[in-house]
Amino acid sequence: MLPKSKVDLYAAIRRDSRAGLSSRALERKYGVGFRTVQKALSSAWPEPRKKLPPRVTRLDPFKPLIDRMLRADLDAPRKQRHTVKRIFDRLVDEHGADEISYQMVRAYVADRRGEILLQAGRGVADAFIPQTHKPGAEAEVDFGDVTVRLAGELVTCYLFAFRLSYSGKSVHRIFASAGQEAFFEGHVHALNVLGGVPTGKVRYDNLRAAVAQVLGFSRQQVEAERWTAFRSHHGLEALYCRPGIGGAHEKGGVEGQIGWFRRNRLVPVPEVATLAELNAMIERWDEQDDSRRIRSRPRIIGEYFAAERPLLAPLPDEPFETGRLFTPRVDRDSQISVRTNRYSVPVRLIGRTVRVMLHASEVVVHDGREEVARHERLIAKGGTRLDLDHYLEALVRKPGALPGATALEQARSAGRFTPIHDAWWAAARKAHGERDGTRALIEVLLLSRHLSHEHLVAGLAVALKAGALTADAVALEARKAAEADTADPAEPEPPAAGRATVTSLTARRLAHLPPDTRPLPSVAHYDQLLRHRRPDRPTT
Repeated sequence: MLPKSKVDLYAAIRRDSRAGLSSRALERKYGVGFRTVQKALSSAWPEPRKKLPPRVTRLDPFKPLIDRMLRADLDAPRKQRHTVKRIFDRLVDEHGADEISYQMVRAYVADRRGEILLQAGRGVADAFIPQTHKPGAEAEVDFGDVTVRLAGELVTCYLFAFRLSYSGKSVHRIFASAGQEAFFEGHVHALNVLGGVPTGKVRYDNLRAAVAQVLGFSRQQVEAERWTAFRSHHGLEALYCRPGIGGAHEKGGVEGQIGWFRRNRLVPVPEVATLAELNAMIERWDEQDDSRRIRSRPRIIGEYFAAERPLLAPLPDEPFETGRLFTPRVDRDSQISVRTNRYSVPVRLIGRTVRVMLHASEVVVHDGREEVARHERLIAKGGTRLDLDHYLEALVRKPGALPGATALEQARSAGRFTPIHDAWWAAARKAHGERDGTRALIEVLLLSRHLSHEHLVAGLAVALKAGALTADAVALEARKAAEADTADPAEPEPPAAGRATVTSLTARRLAHLPPDTRPLPSVAHYDQLLRHRRPDRPTT
């Protein structure tokens, strides 16, 4: 059977190439040219194509009516229930469904009738068959929602779990969303921790990150193209469970593992400042789980995994780009919109189109090849994340906009704009006036592009204590603090004076210049201008 799309074609070519087929054999098998084979072997992701909008069928308005008839049959006598023909006739006679066909109704009823029976609890009872898994061959993947107190606020996050079926070795990761970016990054993290790729099937739900469309209530799916490329790159073979809750038992190992992890590791609700801090804790917990014994197994997880790890397939040499690319336009507020949230960029980019790489935990913005902004990804929808540094060039021209700026408020909340900044700003405004004092503060904030935040705050504190309310004085004291941190600890430091002093930046520069041996200038040559005075213009 020939591949259905170009992504599937690339995946099939790469799979057969791993099996040992030559380029000439691949060309004959798939009816493609030499360049197509080389492109498939060099990259799992073909050139993007424009997607067509989803098709709307003429049966969609009548599906609720069909469902109502099928539910009415649950309590009707067995010999007096709706057949497909009777449903079709009623739709035509009672509801004027002249544009639909009998085949459309038959296909929908064939799938929908069994689902309604299962929903009513009248389906056939399922029997669970114990399974034996080969080492290094099978795995299970799933997401589970968890609640975390993040920076003092209760938020819902998503726990990614990758579990090897033979040993029970599991790798976990918490993300702010369960999107495709988190799905890919969770795989990359898990495969790197495990040190290889399962050689057999990996079981999945029909989650949107992997499956674009489920064809009825069967195991036939249309995969998302980026997921197909990701699988081809890592050599993963996916097996999708049956749709609905009835297929959850097909990957019961990871379902139970997520529940166990939630009850034993996330109770009480963890309180962390960032998700990175929480994921560092999860990595330690995963290492501790190697000494855990699952039910009545004779050995611990770590011993089973030690036997399973050498049997995993090797990881690919080149990394796969897990982020999703966007190309938004920067608006007049110097912001871009990405997935219902807004992020700031430098004001010089207003009106330009930038490249945004959206990852599971961060947003990276590029202008050409230059990275111009990096933000932590927002969890809630409709949020805004602004960086005060992006607006400094505009604030130099409009200093009156700084006190009420949203970026300033967010900088205070994040701890980047400290009380020392406020105290120095108030003293500068008192000494130089509102406009000039605010501009002096903006010049100080511009120093953060070359000096670390800690050294700049130290420079502000010393300058404030000495009453030096200029950006040059703050820069000098900040560089002194930086030099003190990098100085040799064996060298004795000069004794500190009782009163803080600030050295003039001009005096410091002159101190490093060589002595000037040139003679002093003379103005004697200008005396000749006084000798040729006109007689008709007397002097007084």
